[in-house]
Amino acid sequence: MGEERERESTSLWGRFCNWITSTENRLYIGWFGVLMIPTLLTATSVFIIAFIAAPPVDIDGIREPVSGSLLYGNNIISGAIIPTSTAIGLHFYPIWEAASVDEWLYNGGPYELIVLHFLLGVACYMGREWELSFRLGMRPWIAVAYSAPVAAATAVFLIYPIGQGSFFDGVAGVFGGSLFSAMHGSLVTSSLIGETTENESANEGYRFGQEEETYIIVAAHVNDEI
Repeated sequence: MGEERERESTSLWGRFCNWITSTENRLYIGWFGVLMIPTLLTATSVFIIAFIAAPPVDIDGIREPVSGSLLYGNNIISGAIIPTSTAIGLHFYPIWEAASVDEWLYNGGPYELIVLHFLLGVACYMGREWELSFRLGMRPWIAVAYSAPVAAATAVFLIYPIGQGSFFDGVAGVFGGSLFSAMHGSLVTSSLIGETTENESANEGYRFGQEEETYIIVAAHVNDEI
């Protein structure tokens, strides 16, 4: 009797494995898909609900909540998922870490939930592409190509927040910071004080630890303001 049950469960598991890895399905699932489907569904569902009905978030940690949902006065253009509060920093902040759901919403918990599930989901999508190519005997170039936008999304939504110490600046902070860095860097470069001849590298005009300025700070700041 026990052997029959074991045989039956094995056959059920075997049929499940065959269905998951079958290339005959209209949409290939794969083992990466087992993780991809719930994570992307979670990210999408929470995004839609938060975009429509999330309460204001204390994004700067100064008790001045910012609203981003449609039910709190925004439209399709001005609406957004407000990033997790700077008071949370880089702490892992699931619902059960907050004293209440209201506190979790007030501190912008949905943003972190969406980002982490989204990144895991798109990484699994890339793995699913590799898995399908493997099953079909193809080379993995589709997954390799898709790794570029996955890397870009990871850089924007995870690596940059790690660098700045929190999620609170969001995507706007990423692009704003990169724009300012490029602008300021180009202005500083254009106002360098000539310390070398044209036959030498400009880098030779700087010695590590020197007290003298290497560029005209007033000119750079005036241009920044312009």
